[in-house]
Amino acid sequence: MKCPRVAAARCLAMIEQEGSSLSRVLPRGEQDLDPNQRSLYRELCYGTLRHYWKLEAALKPFFSKPLKAKDSDVKMLIYIGAYQLFYTRIPPHAAINSSVEGCRTLGKKWASGMANAILRRCQREQDSLFTSLKPAAEAAFPSWLFDALQSAWPDQLAEMVAASNAHPPFCLRVNALHQSQAEYLAALANIDIAAQACEFASNGIRLEKACGVDTLPSFNDGHVSVQDEAAQLCTELLELKAGQRVLDACAAPGGKTGAILECQPALAELVALDIDEQRLSRIQDNLDRLQLSATLISADAADTSAWWDGLEFDRILLDAPCSATGVIRRNPDIKLNRLASDIEPLAQLQASLLDALWGCLKSDGIFIYATCSLLPAENEQQVVAFLTRHSDAELVPITASWGIDRAGCRQLFPQVDGHDGFFYAKIRKKL
Repeated sequence: MKCPRVAAARCLAMIEQEGSSLSRVLPRGEQDLDPNQRSLYRELCYGTLRHYWKLEAALKPFFSKPLKAKDSDVKMLIYIGAYQLFYTRIPPHAAINSSVEGCRTLGKKWASGMANAILRRCQREQDSLFTSLKPAAEAAFPSWLFDALQSAWPDQLAEMVAASNAHPPFCLRVNALHQSQAEYLAALANIDIAAQACEFASNGIRLEKACGVDTLPSFNDGHVSVQDEAAQLCTELLELKAGQRVLDACAAPGGKTGAILECQPALAELVALDIDEQRLSRIQDNLDRLQLSATLISADAADTSAWWDGLEFDRILLDAPCSATGVIRRNPDIKLNRLASDIEPLAQLQASLLDALWGCLKSDGIFIYATCSLLPAENEQQVVAFLTRHSDAELVPITASWGIDRAGCRQLFPQVDGHDGFFYAKIRKKL
C-alpha cells in the first residue's frame, strides 16, 4: 500500500516540474491509496501548494545546494513535512519521521539525513523562521501576482490573501424545480448536516463542513448541485424568460448550464459550447443527473463559422478563460503554474471571444461577461476596450448588494467562509 506523503510528494513534483494541473494529477496519486488515507493525501497536496511560496522562502536557505530537477520529489517531501509542522495538528515526530522514511520509499536514501536535519531545524526555529520574509513570501504568493494585486487592490489585499490561503467553503445550489432553499435546509438539518443560507445567492447553501455528495439528500435525483455562491449569481443577471434562445459559452463543467435551466426551464433552447470534448461529457453527466437537456457542441467559441447556425441568441453568457486568480484556494497550483506573461495572451483570447460572440446576439439582447479573475486587465479594462470597439454595445450598470462597483461592472473578492472571487459585466446590444 502506498504512503500518502510519498504520493503527495510525487504529485507536487509533477506540478512544479511539468506544469501539470492539480485537478489532473491528484486523482492519479490516490488510486493506490487506502480510502482512509485519501483525505490526508489531499490535505497535504492542497495545503502545501497554498503555502508553497512561504515555505520556499523560509526553507530554501537550509539546503546546502539546490536539488536537481529530478529530485523535486525530495524537496516536496520536505516541504510537506514542514507544512505538517506549521499548519496541522500532526505530531512533530510523525511529520519529521514520515518525511525521512519517505525518502527511502522514493529510493533516495541519501536524502533522508538531509530531510531529518532540515525539518528538525524547522522545529527548533519555528518561532523565528518566518519573521524576516518579504511581503509576497509572507502572503505565500508569487511576487508578480502579489505586486499586481497590491497595485490594483491595496485596501482589499489582506482580505484576499487570507481568503486565498484558507480552505474553501462547501456551497450548494438548490434546484428550485424540486424544492426551496428553506426546504432543503430543513432536509439537511434532519440528518444533522449543519448549514446556512448563502448571503447573496437565493438558492445557495453553505455547509459548515464539507461532505461527500452521496450523503446529501436527493443529490443523485438532481435536487441540489455543488456550486460556489459567486458563480450562482449569473442567472439573475441574464433576465431569463420563457421562449428565449440562450448560449452558455465556455460552459464546462456545466454548473451554470444547469443553473440556467433550473431558473428558466421553458427556454426555447440552451446551447452549451466548449472547446474540450472530454469536458463536454461532464456537462452531459450533470444534465442527466438534473434531468434537464441542452444542445451540446464541442468547438472553438471564437470560430463561429464552425458551430453557429446563424440563429441569433437572446442571451449569451461568456464565462471566459482567465487567470483564475479569484479561485486560488480551490486551485492552489495556480500559484506555481500561472506567470505574469500569461495575462496578456489571456486578455487577447478574452477579447477575441467577446468580439466573435457579440455577432451572435440579437438586438436588445443581453450579454454577460464573467471571469473568476481579480485582475483589472481581464475584467473592467477588458469591458471598456470592448465598448470602445462596438458602438452598438451599451453597458447595463449592475446594482447589487454583492461585490463592489467597477465602472458599472461588479467585482467580488474571495471571502473567508464566503464566496469566491468573481467578476460580472452586463452588456446590452442596442436596437
